[in-house]
Amino acid sequence: MEIFTNFPLWASLFAILFAQVVKVPIQFIATRKIDWSLVTSTGGMPSSHSAAVTALATGIALETGTSSAVFALATVFAIITMFDATGVRFQAGEQAAVINQLMKDFNKFVSEAKGWPKKDEEEKRKELKELLGHKPIEVFFGGLTGILLTVFVHFIITL
Repeated sequence: MEIFTNFPLWASLFAILFAQVVKVPIQFIATRKIDWSLVTSTGGMPSSHSAAVTALATGIALETGTSSAVFALATVFAIITMFDATGVRFQAGEQAAVINQLMKDFNKFVSEAKGWPKKDEEEKRKELKELLGHKPIEVFFGGLTGILLTVFVHFIITL
């Protein structure tokens, strides 16, 4: 039952949950629309991946110190995760947006050129997911979220 006292683990899980849930009010402020699907989606502000890995590294730092090998491992893991969120995954989302536009343009061309009526299958076709990665600012605030939440929770626990 030691898992229940593993502070870095719980700090990371709490950071993921918090970052995912806070996306809804942030999106509402930006668009005036409530989208509950953001709670379970990838991408968006703040990055829950960044919040999780920075919370993990911060929790480990608070428990074992910054000179421990485990902290070094968690920090490198966090850097790689955050780099990937702004690099490969973000570019995959950009490519998905271009592919989706190409599909729309092609469908419009086919419809206009040959006068084909739209079929139900085409309307139900799911578009490629475009919101895969994060902008650097989203990763920054995700990381900041993880660090601040972990320090706050650690402070509360150690009172």
